[in-house]
Amino acid sequence: MDDLSQIRADLGSRFALHISAIHSEIDQASIHVLWQDLAARYSETQRAYHTLSHLQQLFGQFEKIKHHLYEPDIIALGLYYHDVIYEPQRSDNELKSAEYAVNALHHYLDATQCQHIYALIMMTASHQRAKLASHKKNSDAAFLLDMDLSVLAAPWHEYQQYAQAIRQEYQHVAPAEYQAGRVALLKGLLTRPRLYLSDYYYKRLEMPARDNLKREVIWLAS
Repeated sequence: MDDLSQIRADLGSRFALHISAIHSEIDQASIHVLWQDLAARYSETQRAYHTLSHLQQLFGQFEKIKHHLYEPDIIALGLYYHDVIYEPQRSDNELKSAEYAVNALHHYLDATQCQHIYALIMMTASHQRAKLASHKKNSDAAFLLDMDLSVLAAPWHEYQQYAQAIRQEYQHVAPAEYQAGRVALLKGLLTRPRLYLSDYYYKRLEMPARDNLKREVIWLAS
């Protein structure tokens, strides 16, 4: 089994565990259909970063912090569906992903759970936490958003691979236009009081992430 096949198998097994934990009566055939659809989406040719490998990286983070989560299975499903729709030329991927998640999961989750996953996915558009109904949900949302930004604090060679993959996804954008837009995005992130909302990630990743963002700005200018 090659690396990608192993990643797909591991993520599929994990998906089955999380959705079964929420809906114990879901049958294996339904799980298979849901997972195969997700895997196909994350394997689309327009993706270079937002792939199954991205999900694998997120669940590497998930294993480190799951004991901090109040609803780990809901957060896991939020991770699985947060980029299920990804078209680089569109500006509504988060909305479409949130709608897709609810449509896929409403047979197995109750309305409150679906609404929560919808809200979590929508937050990934700005990586700003919206105020949710409880402290527990707000805490979980912070961890999901921080996991999604954890790549920003990767070692520089890994960060460069991430940045190059993002550029590949936006190959339809002219170099000068991409550079200007990317620099504006990076500088916008750097103006935030904090990149990471949870204390766990703030203490561990804030400084290396800021260093990488500054370094990419210089890298793009060169």
